[in-house]
Amino acid sequence: MRAPDSRGATVPAAAATSAVAPPSFAARATSVEGSPVREILALTERPGVISFAGGLPAPELFDTEGLRAAYDTAFAASARRALQYSTTEGAPELREAVAVRATARGLATGADDVLVTSGSQQALALITGALVEPGDVVLVENPTYLAALQCFGLAGARVVPVPCDGEGIVPDALADLVVRERPKLLYTIPTFQNPTGRTLPAARRAAVAETAARLGLWLVEDDPYGDLRYEGTDVPWLAAHPGAEDRTALLGSFSKIMAPGLRLGWLRAPAALRRAAVVAKQAADLHTSTVDQLAAAHYLAASDLDAHVAGVRAAYRSRRDALLAALGRTLPADCEWNRPEGGMFVWARLPAGHDATALLRAALPHDVAFVPGAPFFTGTPDPRTLRLSFTTHTPEEIAEGVSRLGAALADYRRTADDRP
Repeated sequence: MRAPDSRGATVPAAAATSAVAPPSFAARATSVEGSPVREILALTERPGVISFAGGLPAPELFDTEGLRAAYDTAFAASARRALQYSTTEGAPELREAVAVRATARGLATGADDVLVTSGSQQALALITGALVEPGDVVLVENPTYLAALQCFGLAGARVVPVPCDGEGIVPDALADLVVRERPKLLYTIPTFQNPTGRTLPAARRAAVAETAARLGLWLVEDDPYGDLRYEGTDVPWLAAHPGAEDRTALLGSFSKIMAPGLRLGWLRAPAALRRAAVVAKQAADLHTSTVDQLAAAHYLAASDLDAHVAGVRAAYRSRRDALLAALGRTLPADCEWNRPEGGMFVWARLPAGHDATALLRAALPHDVAFVPGAPFFTGTPDPRTLRLSFTTHTPEEIAEGVSRLGAALADYRRTADDRP
């Protein structure tokens, strides 16, 4: 029996019903793994779990009334504009507001220096697309932000870790690495880093900027947490140091200080690099949501964001202190952790011979969760490390969560001791 083909001819019935598999996925799509953090978050969504896993803002601290009023104003002022296509660079009033805030923090910035993005994650993707070709070397702190590793992996980069200590990048080691590897860029989160919470001192920032200028290197400075300082003194952006002016892409976000659901970030970069990012964004999504941009601009004009952030800081400072106190009361003396001056994370280390991934398996039955540190590393990981986020629970819940973590650690140790 024969069936007609598209030209009216007949083909064997078997050929008409069989199908050839489509071509394979791109190698980059299969070589980059999913985020373990996202997978752990899915495991912890059941009621009763106290999760230190996600780096999420506290939803009860969102200024819901102020943001709702801002959206109402965006529609009342010009619903047609709010619902229409917009320019790729972003709404002029929002770019101006970002520039004013950046200038107030010590980095002279004009509206034309800013590109509005769909979260700072998109800004990183655009810069990577503009700069990185397969095989290019990208330097990162070790450990570093997981989604950045995914981004560079998808671009086909060869990711090389920079030696770090408790204060971050070691400048002399960075200089040696730049000479040896000839990298395209250095990606860094110098302020309240994810996952470690550490902050790079001003003297080291100046040395990094000098190295970049002397040896020829792009700098990508990611700053989603810089507004969340609880103690100590603000440190100028890496982008503000001599030598970094013409080679730094500064990434910022409204996710941690307004609301992540807005998906609003921004990029400040030298003109040529910013233009390349604009072209990349045109290919990605044309422009960031118009209505969200206008609502954010109205919010910044009508509300005191700094006063709101001060309230958020006070709440997070209390939660950080609660976590540190609970760790000190509960965990054995052979465990270690740092004291971040801001941000969302405490970085901890279990004793020699322990494995944080195995501890997580013991912790989930106790209804407590965290993120093992190993996936944040490039190259050989430290399996003893773990990241604890303190922002989404009250001090009382944090104390209970750490108590559960202590019980899980005791179970883990007993199981290890029982092994032959």
